[in-house]
Amino acid sequence: MRTYSGHSSAAASNELYRSNLAKGQTGLSVAFDLPTQTGYDPDAPEARGEVGKVGVPIVHIGHMQQLMDSIPLDKMNTSMTINATAPWLLSLYIVQAENSGVDRRLLTGTTQNDILKEYLSRGAFIFPPAPSLRLTVDLITYSVKHVPRWNPMNICGYHLQEAGATPSQEVAYALANAIDVLDAVNRSGQVNDDDFPRVVGRMSFFVNSGIRFVEETCKLKAFAANWDRICSERYHVTDPKLRRFRYGVQVNSLGLTEAQPENNIARIILEMLGVTLSRSTRARAVQLPAWNEALGLPRKWDQQWSLRMQQVMALETDLLEYPDIFEGSKVIESAAADIAEESWTEMEEIIALGGAFSAVDEMKMRLVASQRRRVSRIESGELPVVGVNCHRETEPSPLDSRDGTANVLKVDPAMEKELREEVERWRSRRNAREVTRAIDRLRYACQSGENIMEASVDLARVGGTTGEWAGTLRDVFGDYRAPTGVGSAKVNGSREELRTAAGKVRALSASSGSPPRILVAKPGLDGHSNGSEQIALAARDAGFEVIYQGIRTTPEQIASAARDEDVDLVGISILSGGHMELIPEILDLLAALGVNAPVVAGGIIPPDDAAILMRQGVHAIYTPKDFKLGDIISDMADLVKEYRSTRT
Repeated sequence: MRTYSGHSSAAASNELYRSNLAKGQTGLSVAFDLPTQTGYDPDAPEARGEVGKVGVPIVHIGHMQQLMDSIPLDKMNTSMTINATAPWLLSLYIVQAENSGVDRRLLTGTTQNDILKEYLSRGAFIFPPAPSLRLTVDLITYSVKHVPRWNPMNICGYHLQEAGATPSQEVAYALANAIDVLDAVNRSGQVNDDDFPRVVGRMSFFVNSGIRFVEETCKLKAFAANWDRICSERYHVTDPKLRRFRYGVQVNSLGLTEAQPENNIARIILEMLGVTLSRSTRARAVQLPAWNEALGLPRKWDQQWSLRMQQVMALETDLLEYPDIFEGSKVIESAAADIAEESWTEMEEIIALGGAFSAVDEMKMRLVASQRRRVSRIESGELPVVGVNCHRETEPSPLDSRDGTANVLKVDPAMEKELREEVERWRSRRNAREVTRAIDRLRYACQSGENIMEASVDLARVGGTTGEWAGTLRDVFGDYRAPTGVGSAKVNGSREELRTAAGKVRALSASSGSPPRILVAKPGLDGHSNGSEQIALAARDAGFEVIYQGIRTTPEQIASAARDEDVDLVGISILSGGHMELIPEILDLLAALGVNAPVVAGGIIPPDDAAILMRQGVHAIYTPKDFKLGDIISDMADLVKEYRSTRT
């Protein structure tokens, strides 16, 4: 039983963890902030506005010591949702164990270590696919030898569903990913044939469970059947225990709504059924989101509510007392077989393209198209969402705050400045010569092909920082820009929900001789691009000329692109909580460059923040409750019409 948590600082997160453990939580699930995930120290320009917002900042071993203070690492199962910098965070954890007198061989837990899903959905990647796959392999092979109770990879279907994957696609892409990684482990020569079945046995999965919990139950049965088939037929693993489909789950966050957020409690509980009802494919670990995550960061009480849901189900119901209640069900068996067959076919298509890491562009395009179909179904009402596109009438909620602010946790902006100063002090007090030596050793490991883990542990031990570790690897491997899936998606100019918007855009094009131009921008380190991609697709399908450069563009790049492309409107998407720092900076830079085009913003922006941004010059703000893309694009066309009238 877990809650996915971490915020502000290592000390504040440690207090939260110990509080949750005292309430009955049985493991830790650590959320890291975006600079930690993408390899930046808090004083890096790229980290501005992002420090401590969506997770805990971990820069050096001192922070890992604070994070795990008074938590016995030899008894704790710790899950770390970390990917591009997974080797570094595991290194810090190992050194913390050493400093606590705990043998690394006793450590239990998981590093997600799944970079493919970052390319496809979440955006927290750093390096190109080939070196990233190598880092994944290095961590796996090192862990199997030196941290044998650790799950070195948690293959993540969760974010694939968040990006639009159907149940069959989630199974297919996750298993294709696993095959690519295991084949790479085999090719690396770092594990002998006798030990390879143990590598297969340490692979674990992280899945999503949506509101269609019967279908999700069938998906899990298909997942287990196909994984057993892969282990047996492809890798010749004979021990049934090593072929077991081991997975943890977070129930679906994509389906949580800003409108009538109290309905999210029912959604979370029903989604938990999909991974608990069937004993033969029951999740090994469950973590639940909080009811208000569509509004912002949850507070302690919100997380406690999610924990209590798990405890009531486990301790008060009779669910765990029975064998598999679906055994012999023809309906379940038939639906599971259909998903297994469909997913196997799509998995083989990906393998035929050269494997998952070679097929990133194709999978991204398919996911964007799937998400577009899902969004269109919600907008048309074909896919009901209670409180959003149906049954919208509601009484005032006692869960709403009385002062109009959102009932969410807000990170103190002063914390970022304090952490920058703390990191400067840390660098000044350590042995600079030892750090330089360790960085040189790490660089050599990267260049020579040596497993990077021991060099990473060495750097952690002497006080190196997240930015120094990632910066060294950037120097060798370079940075990577992942595909957006927007440019390759087919234009669909007949979308019914865009009819009004498309008419307005045609009129604008006819009156000026050119289509209106919109810049869709993703500033900061936030890589959750589903919303911006769907806005870009909808605007393009309505007739806009769309400039979309993908994730992680700087305020300077956004302002320059708006000027150079002579756009009629700038749309900014931020979901990480950095909107109060980044949007005002963009407004100032646009003004300095003489760009007067209207600016709109979208994301998880609380009402009190939205009011401030509107006063500062943002023309419109859209949040998850604004689900009708046609209305949003129509609004944008009206803003462009007004803007163009002032220019002529």
